[in-house]
Amino acid sequence: MGNDARKPTIIDVARESGVSIKTVSRVLNGEPYVNRATLDKVMKAIHDLGYHPNMSARTLAGKRSYLLGHLYGDPAGPYTMEIQVGLLNRCRARGYHLLIEEIDYRGQDVERRVRAVLDWLRPDGVVLTAPITDEPRVLSVLTESGIPLVRVTAESGGDTFSSVWIDERQAAAALTRHLLSLGHRRIGLIKGPANHGATERRHLGYRDALAELGIAEDPDLIEHGAFTFPSALPCAERLLSLPEPPTAIFACNDEMAAAVIVVAQARGLSLPDDLSVAGFDDCPIASMTWPPLTTVRQPMRKLGEEAADLLISRLMERPRGDATVPHRLVSHDLVVRASTAPPKAQNPARRRTRKAG
Repeated sequence: MGNDARKPTIIDVARESGVSIKTVSRVLNGEPYVNRATLDKVMKAIHDLGYHPNMSARTLAGKRSYLLGHLYGDPAGPYTMEIQVGLLNRCRARGYHLLIEEIDYRGQDVERRVRAVLDWLRPDGVVLTAPITDEPRVLSVLTESGIPLVRVTAESGGDTFSSVWIDERQAAAALTRHLLSLGHRRIGLIKGPANHGATERRHLGYRDALAELGIAEDPDLIEHGAFTFPSALPCAERLLSLPEPPTAIFACNDEMAAAVIVVAQARGLSLPDDLSVAGFDDCPIASMTWPPLTTVRQPMRKLGEEAADLLISRLMERPRGDATVPHRLVSHDLVVRASTAPPKAQNPARRRTRKAG
């Protein structure tokens, strides 16, 4: 029983993972150039054994705080939460603590708020997520402070800041191609807010897929939501009230797609016979709607894990003037479910039902 009660040590981790103590130490310290297979073995051993580094000793040994900050500007929905779970997973495994701080990016004192966070908490590095990942005032303060930073799904600045991302333009194009392949030609689009980088990327992907078939974008089929369920309700109402409504609607996240389903069913439409609906993200709500939602699976938790790995690795590197800024591309998947199908011929009675809804 004595051995079971003993706290695991770095020696136990090395033995369990089949590598040297030095290699375990390199993983814990986030040093670069540890190959992925070795990193995964060591981290699995850390998790299985319940090993926790001695934070006090590590802090005293150097000038680092072993704290990482996640600054975000949109607490609603599962996107932020899932990324935070990924960040927490990696921070715990690699001996860091995660500090979570919401920044009101619409306020006039954004710079002051960010400086206060850095002064009070003294994080070793920061992860930014949309929409503040593209907020110039936040980036200016962080650049001025010299603090290492990783941006998740950023819009620009690839030569200046590290980033972790999926190709949202390509993903949105793939989803739109799926709808086109089913025979849809009038495809509505419900966009996100203008200040969110994902909004334009997903719109461009939609436009790319239409252009491949020589289909001109119809402004009447484009609506502006806010990546929230309530914002998409009037958007769906307007699209379905058009004299010639779309046969499919691509809502640029799953919450808005769920709102489309609610509006369509309230108007007496049968999905996907009368209307196909698709979303983006593959949040839990995508498999809870009826019918289940066709969507793009954005691996949000994976994005958080990769961002933490990249940031911790950067913290261990010695800065070099000729060093390239590292980036990581994470793959996405098109998930086809029962909410999309070929369009059926629309008869006058069905069109009157839609307009009267």
